[in-house]
Amino acid sequence: MTAATTAAGPAGAFAGYLDCLADADEHGAIDLAIGLLDAGVPAERVLLDLVAPAQAEVGERWARNEWSVAQEHAATHISEQVVAAVVAHVDPRPTGGRVVVACMDGEWHALPPRLVAEVLRLRGWQVTFLGASVPAAHLVSYLHRYDAHAVALACALPMRLPYAHRMIEACRRSDVPVVVGGRGFGTDGRWARRLGVAWAPDAPAAADLISDEGALRAVPPARLAHLADDEYASLVRRRGELIDGALADLLERVPAVRSYSATQLDSTVSDLGHIVDFLAAAVYVDDPSLFTQFAEWLVEILVSRGVPAEAVVLPFDHFGVALRDFPRAARALALGRAALPVANR
Repeated sequence: MTAATTAAGPAGAFAGYLDCLADADEHGAIDLAIGLLDAGVPAERVLLDLVAPAQAEVGERWARNEWSVAQEHAATHISEQVVAAVVAHVDPRPTGGRVVVACMDGEWHALPPRLVAEVLRLRGWQVTFLGASVPAAHLVSYLHRYDAHAVALACALPMRLPYAHRMIEACRRSDVPVVVGGRGFGTDGRWARRLGVAWAPDAPAAADLISDEGALRAVPPARLAHLADDEYASLVRRRGELIDGALADLLERVPAVRSYSATQLDSTVSDLGHIVDFLAAAVYVDDPSLFTQFAEWLVEILVSRGVPAEAVVLPFDHFGVALRDFPRAARALALGRAALPVANR
């Protein structure tokens, strides 16, 4: 790393770090990060101002179809190694209590919560990072075995919110306060508030909140009285039927689908499943904007991969008919469809 890059700090090193990720150059990425530490840049800033934004760019490159899944996975692995090297280089010693950090059950985006875990470790907490997709029962069993000051739970995808709520409640029954974070709770934490749980927008905010147990526990109750009407549960029970029906409709109305390879059909079924799951999450928190945001994102992803935006309209219409007796789901579908760039063509 050049002296100019060192002087500029993480911002000056950003392009070089991305180059290392693009080239799958693990040693180069680690050397660059350690060079910043040796130049006097605090470890927390290396993690939050270099690794975190670089990982966000990796995700954007995947979304734009510039990088394959394999490239994204390789880059993520390298950043995980960089995080480990940075923390090992500093070798912080715990002075506070234990904080458990984990991803929600079914949530596989582990690097963001890993960054939160290491920021907490750098600030003196004794941190146990449980990694991706931790089943609620296993987390609660761990909490019963070890005395934890707090639990930090991450969720990147809003469709996991119903599972997140069950996991949050399980932790509370163990009398351990919970803080949550990640895009799955909304960029402003709106769905965390709906679930009645403390939310932090980033790692420093999570660290500050965990240090204030009063604030951590002083959250309003969940606002989920609408779940009493059973619409969410009925929608979940019909998931398989809805996906099968939408796929049959596509096969009948879009002849090209009949010639799809097995891989293409699997991707189509996966996309249909995501539509149903995000719709169910929107019904769970009673906020159609959750589904609208997903619809806009889905079109961007599919268009970047050569799938016409019109292809999204047909499943939306199919689900709209199939769920006409589900008022909240029907409203979310209508608003989601209206948000599509092809809605009025």
